[in-house]
Amino acid sequence: MKYYILFGPPGAGKGTQAGAMVEKYNLRHLSTGALLRSEIAAGTPLGRQAKTLIEAGSLVPDEVVEGMIESQFNQAEGVDGFLLDGFPRTIAQAESLDALLNRRGEEVTAVVSIMIPDTLIRERITHRASIEGRADDARPEVVDNRIRTYHEKTEPVAAYYRKDGRYYEIDGAGSIEEVRGRIRSLMDRF
Repeated sequence: MKYYILFGPPGAGKGTQAGAMVEKYNLRHLSTGALLRSEIAAGTPLGRQAKTLIEAGSLVPDEVVEGMIESQFNQAEGVDGFLLDGFPRTIAQAESLDALLNRRGEEVTAVVSIMIPDTLIRERITHRASIEGRADDARPEVVDNRIRTYHEKTEPVAAYYRKDGRYYEIDGAGSIEEVRGRIRSLMDRF
């Protein structure tokens, strides 16, 4: 089984590229946000726990998200692997994912990081906000905060995976097709 992590700053094009990656490489796309919504809708024990926490205004703890991911791993039928999107976002989550996969006798295959400069992040998020009507993302201070949060909290995960050679950067500037070609050139190696 292959385990890919889709990584990069907001606006890098992760959502745009994920569908093609899933289709070409027969992967199951695991978006933590979508998983939470699905588990809640299905009324699973993890979903009920997450719903209670969300309704109380609390963050869903890592162990609940990890439980949902492990549940998806256990249901793997007819796929060659997984594309994790939105997880891990912290070093603690990366360590937990490694421990989970280690218990299964597996490991992260690669972190595919779509990288773009902060100036392009601002342009893309602002453009997306105008198209999708997301007023909060149209405000410069909100965009700057998202960029700062990414650099402070999420970017250290890149260093975690870089140290053992599982981290690969893709230039996210250019057309959708150009970026898709770069991703395929990388993933075809695995």
